[in-house]
Amino acid sequence: MSPAKTLYLLRHAKSSWDDARLADHDRPLAPRGVRNTAALAVHLRAARISPALILCSSAQRARETLAGVVPALDDETVILIEDRLYGAGAGKLIERLREVGESIASVMVIGHNPGLEDLAAGLDPRASAAPLPTAALATFELGGSWADLASGAASLVDRYTPRGPA
Repeated sequence: MSPAKTLYLLRHAKSSWDDARLADHDRPLAPRGVRNTAALAVHLRAARISPALILCSSAQRARETLAGVVPALDDETVILIEDRLYGAGAGKLIERLREVGESIASVMVIGHNPGLEDLAAGLDPRASAAPLPTAALATFELGGSWADLASGAASLVDRYTPRGPA
């Protein structure tokens, strides 16, 4: 049996709808999103969360969320920005996570709903009781390998949502 793994699901922070000409993929963070990303960084630093690998959607709002939390991470964190994570459903997210090498102890996925919420609820049904609003972070422990990731294969151990003015 492989050592326990940790999976962090981070929904991108609040995005802006101010420029109707922008494609969905290109929408930046709204001011509230920027503030919440700063709060996320404080939380990551305080909780000593620094995943070995980050898989980030290529969407602008996901990349800006990533940029906001990077200062709180160890220099050793490997970051991959992947087009296939943009709009990925739970099944595609599981497929991607199954590709992670067994030497990687912790992974953070920065992505979008409904895929992240569906994945969270599938991994641990208790996660469906609390939705993942923008900038929310859900932490799961997996007892097995990334290759064996499946429904019911993880336990929700923590959930963090930045609080602050809208």
